[in-house]
Amino acid sequence: MSQFKFSVGPWNVHAGADSYGPATRKEIDFDEKLAKFAELGFSAIQFHDDDAVPNINQYTEEEIKEKARELKGKLDRYGLAAEFVAPRLWMDERTADGGFMSTSEKDREYAMWRAYRSIDIANELGCDMVVLWLAREGTLCAESKSPVWATKMLIEAINKMLRYDPKIRICIEPKPNEPIDRSICGTMGHVMAISAATIDPSRVGGNLESAHAILAGLDPAHEIGFALALGSIQGNAMGKLMTVHLNDQNGIRYDQDKSFGVENLRAAFNQVKVLKENGYGEHGEYVGLDVKAMRTTKDEDSYKHLENSLQIFRYLEEKAEKFDYDFQKKCVENRDFEALEMYVMRLLMGVE
Repeated sequence: MSQFKFSVGPWNVHAGADSYGPATRKEIDFDEKLAKFAELGFSAIQFHDDDAVPNINQYTEEEIKEKARELKGKLDRYGLAAEFVAPRLWMDERTADGGFMSTSEKDREYAMWRAYRSIDIANELGCDMVVLWLAREGTLCAESKSPVWATKMLIEAINKMLRYDPKIRICIEPKPNEPIDRSICGTMGHVMAISAATIDPSRVGGNLESAHAILAGLDPAHEIGFALALGSIQGNAMGKLMTVHLNDQNGIRYDQDKSFGVENLRAAFNQVKVLKENGYGEHGEYVGLDVKAMRTTKDEDSYKHLENSLQIFRYLEEKAEKFDYDFQKKCVENRDFEALEMYVMRLLMGVE
């Protein structure tokens, strides 16, 4: 039995379309997804604002809250919680050059409207976290905006959110690039620096996605550990690692969102290990998946990538429980890292 609770987003089950080709599977009804997520053992759902309230731009603030209340009733019927709400700013034409960092004041105001509505939706769904994936927050042309100004704009936007709701937590999901060319906030280190510059750092943390760390040329377990360490040092019970998006990635290419552990099994093991060692989840945190099915996947296997990712995580959790810390200590004392490395490989391969 896993010690962790898991979350997933409705976008993780999709029809298979990508930038180079059309859909390869049928669209699945939202209610059907919720029922299947509950059946698979997920405890919570991650939402974009327009997952929770489709066509959100068409509604008033009160209408948005009412639709969110309707969604809360639906989640309750399936025994599911909401983990977070994230404004999907990157899909609107007004945020083509960023939202919070747009050079247009009018577009920045629109981005804040979406952020405030995301907070409203989160409140109606019974969660206290808004995730910011800063997809287009950066530059397409290096000289188009000052990185100093852009960073200040992001901090100002987060401060406005913190003032709007004294209980909301803001969770930044870093990524070094894509779709933007140069991200302003590309790593967990950037997130921690931004957090420290806000009016309430205790309510600003990070969401580490495995693939995003790999795209930055970093070790996902180290990025997780960095956030966990800072949270511990600052005495924040919830930590600076507010959630995770576990998946996998074949090198520094494009964001692939592969099933957890299928490309980098040892790195996946160390992500599970560092979470387990440091009590992640003890204060209500979820292990979130952000994985996509391959385009070749058939309709009847639309959830297979989620099942596989959960299974791999649980297998690795069992491996982490068996990890011999006494042997590790002995190897470290003797600096016999060859022996330690071989021990880890035998553990992962199931060789007694």
